[in-house]
Amino acid sequence: MNNLTVIENELVPVYETSTGEKVVYGSELHEVLGVRTPYKDWSTRRLNDIDAVENEDFEAAQICAPSGQTKKDHIIKLDIAKEMAMLERNDKGKEVRRYFIRVEKKYKSASLATQELSPQLQVMINLEIEQKRQAEKIEHVEEQIESIREVVAIDTTSWRDDTGRILRKIGMECGDSKSYQDVRAESYQLLAKRMGVNVKQRLTNKRRRMADEGVCKSKRDKLNYLDVIADDKKLIEGYTAIVKELAIKYGVA
Repeated sequence: MNNLTVIENELVPVYETSTGEKVVYGSELHEVLGVRTPYKDWSTRRLNDIDAVENEDFEAAQICAPSGQTKKDHIIKLDIAKEMAMLERNDKGKEVRRYFIRVEKKYKSASLATQELSPQLQVMINLEIEQKRQAEKIEHVEEQIESIREVVAIDTTSWRDDTGRILRKIGMECGDSKSYQDVRAESYQLLAKRMGVNVKQRLTNKRRRMADEGVCKSKRDKLNYLDVIADDKKLIEGYTAIVKELAIKYGVA
């Protein structure tokens, strides 16, 4: 169930797969239903309640949480999601179920309307739809290639701007303004672990040296860990390698 496209977003986002299947993300359904039970426990119980079959009625998935960590999720077929909503046995569950029914009717009607056309027109419409899907796939691949080029292009001359741009991109991918700081902190932690360097202490020492040289406090306060890394060629090389790894880890390369 790859290449999902949002087709409805009135209540719970409904997606369409490349084969025309209508699906939802389990975590998004869980959030709209307002279930207090943690998603992992709730999804396991509900999928078992309706005897849903993995890789037939749903697929396991991974999403990037605001903290930057990956979390377990599911891509669930619409008819299964409708049953899960019904099992909540409350007003919100009924509302979501009715919403799913409307979505099903809408796209079923569109499908029936197409079937009433002549075979030649059906072929033309299906061909146009397939061409659109192929174009979307090509665009997606081109975006991935561009992201890979961006990561590979990091060098030791423009490394500050390049690494900052990639870390911000990871933060945006994770969907939370704080996650950029989390990923930046992770990059420094990995640097300390891999290179065996105490960046915080080096920053303190650098500020002290500048104070001894008569540099004003406001200028000293503007220093950060990147200024420490910039003083050591090996740290620059190590840090850029770490950011490239994070780009791959979080799927932006």
